[in-house]
Amino acid sequence: MSNEVLGLLPSDFPDIDDSAFRNTGERSITLAGGCFWCTEAVYRQLDGVIDVISGYAGGEAQDANYDAVCTGTTRHAEAIKISYDSALIGPGTLLKVFFGIAHDPTQLNRQGNDTGTQYRSAIFWQDEQERDLAEDYIAQLEQAGAFNQPIVTSLEPLDIFYPAEDYHQDYAARNPNQPYIAAVAQPKVAKVHHYYKHRLKKDI
Repeated sequence: MSNEVLGLLPSDFPDIDDSAFRNTGERSITLAGGCFWCTEAVYRQLDGVIDVISGYAGGEAQDANYDAVCTGTTRHAEAIKISYDSALIGPGTLLKVFFGIAHDPTQLNRQGNDTGTQYRSAIFWQDEQERDLAEDYIAQLEQAGAFNQPIVTSLEPLDIFYPAEDYHQDYAARNPNQPYIAAVAQPKVAKVHHYYKHRLKKDI
């Protein structure tokens, strides 16, 4: 995202109390922020993240495939399901990275040149507790002036998460020289390494 959009550096984004979620075993959170190749690549770097699956959320099973979702008519969003060890990382950090690095939450139904509702910014909450956390954090970001434009991230109930086709999984790591990955995903991964070097997996 451009520096004109950010009101704060990612490292200066406020923290949020996610203690109710911590040390409760393996958990998951589902986020949509544009092309799932790029958001998946961002989160695979973080210590405590067990797995990241690219997929589709917000629509029906019969349309949960790449060709259909790309039409922008199925109500799905390209999303990622992050499984994490709550003893090592909490949803507060995952949301902080989501808003500060993984995507631009001020763009409505698009990310950069990717346009359509399938590229919308969304948090798919699993229960009221998760919805409240996301709602509170958005309010906190707005109060802190984290962005120079309004946050348009939608909060949507998670019905079913549909994993994407196999060739989409871990796409950025397997295709580092693909032009889109080099231009869009790799700069985001570099920002994670810069702003969250203390939170990276040991083998990174």
